[in-house]
Amino acid sequence: MDKKRILIIEDERNISQLISFNLTQAGYECDTAADGETGLEKALTASPDLILLDIMLPKVDGFTICKEVRKVSSVPIIMVTAREEEVDKIVGLNIGADDYVTKPFSMKVLMARIAANLRRVGLDSEGLEPPKSDSVIVIRSIEIDCDRFTVRKNGELIELSKKQFELLVFLASNLGHVYSREELLNKVWGYDGFLGDIHTVDVTINRLRTKIEDESDKPQYILTRHGRGYYME
Repeated sequence: MDKKRILIIEDERNISQLISFNLTQAGYECDTAADGETGLEKALTASPDLILLDIMLPKVDGFTICKEVRKVSSVPIIMVTAREEEVDKIVGLNIGADDYVTKPFSMKVLMARIAANLRRVGLDSEGLEPPKSDSVIVIRSIEIDCDRFTVRKNGELIELSKKQFELLVFLASNLGHVYSREELLNKVWGYDGFLGDIHTVDVTINRLRTKIEDESDKPQYILTRHGRGYYME
């Protein structure tokens, strides 16, 4: 079995070396970049299996790298930030990042998240988790094409990030079923137990609502069962 290659784009040398050491010990191949310009070049040419991407980088910032990579690749991206700011998380998830971790982070948790993202990609590529419905799901004025990865509302194309699309397809394929944030982390993000930040689910749901609902504060598609979780009907 080929080793998975992880690209670490991080300008703090001690952090980069620590992550690289632990990943190598766990059986991964690692490549590193200490600035955004080099990181973007490697992300586009070296075909990594997963990217660990710092936000604050010399030359080119992590948000720009994420947007450029998403134009050509669906490789899992975990963004790393030293700032516990809501806007960073929202922007990162909205432009296509799969997850984020905040410094300082637990190496055990980071390793588990990397494994979960790689496992999810493996399941997708093997076709082990197809939508339960047909390739096109229609819910009132929303049409979800699972083969073309497109969403339209009243015929108008809606731009969604990869994770927003995956979450929408999952809920639309399980109409009426209420899922807790922990369950959605497991089903959509692939995290076992409580390794993920459940706030990731709330941020993604809120961004999804702003795109598909007529009024995001009065949702008609993605509903909340207070004390239980989220669902579509």
